[in-house]
Amino acid sequence: MRTAGCARVILVVSLALSLVLILFFVGVTAISFDRLGVSPRVALALVGVSIIGSVINVPLRRRRIVSETPNELAFPLSVIFYVPPRVADQVLAVNLGGAVVPTGFSLYLLITKAPLWQTAVATAIVAVAAKAVARPKAGVGIVMPIWVAPLLSVGLALLLAPHNAPPVAYVSGAMGTLIGADLLNLPSLTRQAGVLSIGGAGVFDGIFLVAIVAALLA
Repeated sequence: MRTAGCARVILVVSLALSLVLILFFVGVTAISFDRLGVSPRVALALVGVSIIGSVINVPLRRRRIVSETPNELAFPLSVIFYVPPRVADQVLAVNLGGAVVPTGFSLYLLITKAPLWQTAVATAIVAVAAKAVARPKAGVGIVMPIWVAPLLSVGLALLLAPHNAPPVAYVSGAMGTLIGADLLNLPSLTRQAGVLSIGGAGVFDGIFLVAIVAALLA
Protein backbone atom coordinates (compact mmCIF):
# COMPACT_ATOMS: atom_id res chain seq x y z
CA MET A 1 0.00 0.00 0.00
CA ARG A 2 2.82 2.38 0.86
CA THR A 3 4.49 1.65 -2.48
CA ALA A 4 1.26 2.40 -4.35
CA GLY A 5 0.79 5.64 -2.39
CA CYS A 6 4.36 6.78 -3.08
CA ALA A 7 3.91 5.99 -6.77
CA ARG A 8 0.76 8.15 -6.90
CA VAL A 9 2.54 11.02 -5.16
CA ILE A 10 5.48 10.80 -7.56
CA LEU A 11 3.10 10.72 -10.53
CA VAL A 12 1.15 13.76 -9.32
CA VAL A 13 4.34 15.71 -8.60
CA SER A 14 5.76 14.80 -12.01
CA LEU A 15 2.59 15.91 -13.78
CA ALA A 16 2.51 19.15 -11.78
CA LEU A 17 6.14 19.94 -12.61
CA SER A 18 5.52 19.14 -16.29
CA LEU A 19 2.54 21.50 -16.32
CA VAL A 20 4.56 24.27 -14.66
CA LEU A 21 7.36 23.84 -17.18
CA ILE A 22 4.91 23.93 -20.09
CA LEU A 23 3.23 27.09 -18.77
CA PHE A 24 6.64 28.70 -18.18
CA PHE A 25 7.73 27.83 -21.70
CA VAL A 26 4.49 29.21 -23.16
CA GLY A 27 4.90 32.42 -21.15
CA VAL A 28 8.50 32.90 -22.23
CA THR A 29 7.54 32.24 -25.84
CA ALA A 30 4.70 34.77 -25.71
CA ILE A 31 6.99 37.42 -24.19
CA SER A 32 9.72 36.84 -26.75
CA PHE A 33 7.39 37.00 -29.73
CA ASP A 34 5.60 40.01 -28.22
CA ARG A 35 8.90 41.87 -28.55
CA LEU A 36 8.75 41.03 -32.23
CA GLY A 37 5.32 42.60 -32.55
CA VAL A 38 3.43 39.28 -32.74
CA SER A 39 0.27 38.65 -30.73
CA PRO A 40 0.25 35.81 -28.18
CA ARG A 41 -2.23 33.87 -30.32
CA VAL A 42 0.01 34.03 -33.38
CA ALA A 43 3.05 33.23 -31.20
CA LEU A 44 1.41 30.08 -29.86
CA ALA A 45 0.40 29.10 -33.39
CA LEU A 46 4.01 29.48 -34.57
CA VAL A 47 5.30 27.42 -31.66
CA GLY A 48 2.69 24.72 -32.24
CA VAL A 49 3.43 24.50 -35.95
CA SER A 50 7.16 24.40 -35.23
CA ILE A 51 6.86 21.57 -32.71
CA ILE A 52 4.47 19.51 -34.84
CA GLY A 53 6.45 20.32 -37.97
CA SER A 54 9.68 19.11 -36.39
CA VAL A 55 8.63 15.54 -37.24
CA ILE A 56 7.58 16.41 -40.81
CA ASN A 57 10.26 16.22 -43.50
CA VAL A 58 9.38 17.24 -47.06
CA PRO A 59 11.52 15.25 -49.55
CA LEU A 60 13.40 17.30 -52.12
CA ARG A 61 15.65 14.73 -53.78
CA ARG A 62 16.29 11.00 -53.67
CA ARG A 63 19.40 9.24 -55.00
CA ARG A 64 21.31 6.01 -54.57
CA ILE A 65 24.80 6.08 -53.10
CA VAL A 66 27.47 3.48 -52.44
CA SER A 67 27.23 2.75 -48.72
CA GLU A 68 29.91 0.07 -48.49
CA THR A 69 32.58 -1.24 -50.83
CA PRO A 70 33.43 -4.90 -50.10
CA ASN A 71 37.04 -5.91 -49.86
CA GLU A 72 38.37 -7.59 -52.95
CA LEU A 73 38.62 -11.34 -52.77
CA ALA A 74 42.10 -12.76 -52.63
CA PHE A 75 43.64 -13.80 -55.92
CA PRO A 76 42.70 -15.96 -57.80
CA LEU A 77 39.11 -15.77 -56.49
CA SER A 78 38.97 -12.08 -57.37
CA VAL A 79 39.36 -13.00 -61.03
CA ILE A 80 36.43 -15.39 -60.94
CA PHE A 81 33.98 -13.74 -58.55
CA TYR A 82 32.70 -10.18 -58.43
CA VAL A 83 31.07 -8.82 -55.29
CA PRO A 84 29.14 -5.64 -56.07
CA PRO A 85 29.25 -2.71 -53.63
CA ARG A 86 26.31 -2.16 -51.33
CA VAL A 87 24.07 0.75 -52.22
CA ALA A 88 21.50 2.64 -50.17
CA ASP A 89 19.00 5.43 -50.66
CA GLN A 90 19.79 8.97 -49.60
CA VAL A 91 16.91 11.42 -49.27
CA LEU A 92 17.46 15.16 -49.03
CA ALA A 93 14.51 16.75 -47.22
CA VAL A 94 13.55 20.03 -45.59
CA ASN A 95 12.09 20.02 -42.08
CA LEU A 96 8.83 21.94 -41.69
CA GLY A 97 9.38 23.08 -38.10
CA GLY A 98 13.13 23.61 -38.25
CA ALA A 99 13.51 25.23 -41.67
CA VAL A 100 10.27 26.29 -43.37
CA VAL A 101 8.65 28.06 -40.39
CA PRO A 102 11.71 30.05 -39.21
CA THR A 103 12.62 30.96 -42.80
CA GLY A 104 9.11 32.23 -43.51
CA PHE A 105 8.97 34.23 -40.29
CA SER A 106 12.45 35.62 -40.90
CA LEU A 107 11.39 36.82 -44.34
CA TYR A 108 8.37 38.49 -42.74
CA LEU A 109 10.61 40.29 -40.25
CA LEU A 110 13.03 41.35 -42.99
CA ILE A 111 10.17 42.88 -44.96
CA THR A 112 8.45 44.58 -42.02
CA LYS A 113 10.88 45.22 -39.15
CA ALA A 114 14.49 44.06 -39.45
CA PRO A 115 17.03 46.49 -41.01
CA LEU A 116 18.59 44.79 -44.01
CA TRP A 117 22.33 45.38 -43.83
CA GLN A 118 22.61 45.01 -40.05
CA THR A 119 20.66 41.74 -40.23
CA ALA A 120 22.76 40.48 -43.14
CA VAL A 121 26.04 41.18 -41.33
CA ALA A 122 24.83 39.56 -38.09
CA THR A 123 23.50 36.52 -39.95
CA ALA A 124 26.79 36.05 -41.82
CA ILE A 125 28.82 36.19 -38.58
CA VAL A 126 26.50 33.74 -36.78
CA ALA A 127 26.65 31.40 -39.79
CA VAL A 128 30.46 31.39 -39.71
CA ALA A 129 30.46 30.70 -35.96
CA ALA A 130 27.84 27.94 -36.32
CA LYS A 131 29.85 26.29 -39.08
CA ALA A 132 32.96 26.38 -36.87
CA VAL A 133 31.34 24.68 -33.85
CA ALA A 134 28.81 22.36 -35.55
CA ARG A 135 29.79 18.74 -36.08
CA PRO A 136 28.07 16.02 -38.16
CA LYS A 137 27.21 13.02 -35.98
CA ALA A 138 26.27 9.68 -37.49
CA GLY A 139 22.71 8.64 -36.70
CA VAL A 140 21.86 12.06 -35.22
CA GLY A 141 22.64 14.74 -37.77
CA ILE A 142 24.32 18.05 -37.01
CA VAL A 143 25.04 18.89 -33.36
CA MET A 144 26.37 22.13 -31.91
CA PRO A 145 26.56 23.91 -28.53
CA ILE A 146 23.13 25.43 -28.11
CA TRP A 147 24.21 28.72 -26.46
CA VAL A 148 26.74 29.86 -29.07
CA ALA A 149 24.30 31.21 -31.63
CA PRO A 150 21.78 32.93 -29.29
CA LEU A 151 24.40 34.81 -27.29
CA LEU A 152 26.28 35.82 -30.43
CA SER A 153 23.13 36.93 -32.28
CA VAL A 154 21.94 38.97 -29.30
CA GLY A 155 25.31 40.66 -28.91
CA LEU A 156 25.50 41.48 -32.61
CA ALA A 157 21.92 42.76 -32.65
CA LEU A 158 22.53 45.08 -29.69
CA LEU A 159 25.77 46.30 -31.31
CA LEU A 160 24.53 46.79 -34.87
CA ALA A 161 20.89 47.77 -34.26
CA PRO A 162 20.45 48.79 -30.60
CA HIS A 163 17.06 50.43 -31.27
CA ASN A 164 15.71 47.49 -33.28
CA ALA A 165 17.53 44.51 -31.79
CA PRO A 166 14.79 41.83 -31.40
CA PRO A 167 14.10 41.17 -35.11
CA VAL A 168 17.82 41.28 -35.93
CA ALA A 169 18.51 38.80 -33.14
CA TYR A 170 15.75 36.47 -34.30
CA VAL A 171 16.70 36.43 -37.96
CA SER A 172 20.44 36.17 -37.39
CA GLY A 173 19.99 33.50 -34.70
CA ALA A 174 17.60 31.35 -36.72
CA MET A 175 18.99 31.79 -40.23
CA GLY A 176 22.62 31.92 -39.14
CA THR A 177 22.20 28.57 -37.40
CA LEU A 178 20.33 27.06 -40.35
CA ILE A 179 22.89 28.23 -42.90
CA GLY A 180 26.06 27.65 -40.89
CA ALA A 181 25.24 24.45 -39.05
CA ASP A 182 23.10 22.72 -41.68
CA LEU A 183 23.48 23.98 -45.23
CA LEU A 184 27.26 24.50 -45.09
CA ASN A 185 27.72 20.99 -43.66
CA LEU A 186 25.69 19.21 -46.35
CA PRO A 187 28.77 18.54 -48.53
CA SER A 188 30.33 16.51 -45.71
CA LEU A 189 27.22 14.27 -45.59
CA THR A 190 27.07 13.34 -49.27
CA ARG A 191 28.16 9.76 -48.50
CA GLN A 192 25.69 9.26 -45.65
CA ALA A 193 22.66 7.09 -46.33
CA GLY A 194 19.18 7.78 -44.97
CA VAL A 195 17.35 11.07 -44.65
CA LEU A 196 19.35 14.31 -44.65
CA SER A 197 16.88 16.76 -43.14
CA ILE A 198 17.64 20.48 -43.51
CA GLY A 199 16.57 22.03 -40.21
CA GLY A 200 15.82 18.69 -38.63
CA ALA A 201 17.54 16.30 -36.22
CA GLY A 202 20.11 18.02 -34.01
CA VAL A 203 19.70 21.41 -35.69
CA PHE A 204 15.99 21.83 -34.88
CA ASP A 205 16.76 22.52 -31.20
CA GLY A 206 19.27 25.15 -32.20
CA ILE A 207 17.07 26.88 -34.78
CA PHE A 208 13.93 26.82 -32.64
CA LEU A 209 15.38 27.67 -29.22
CA VAL A 210 18.02 30.05 -30.56
CA ALA A 211 15.35 32.18 -32.20
CA ILE A 212 13.18 32.36 -29.06
CA VAL A 213 16.06 32.98 -26.65
CA ALA A 214 17.62 35.56 -28.97
CA ALA A 215 14.38 37.51 -29.27
CA LEU A 216 13.76 37.32 -25.50
CA LEU A 217 17.27 38.40 -24.50
CA ALA A 218 17.24 41.26 -27.01
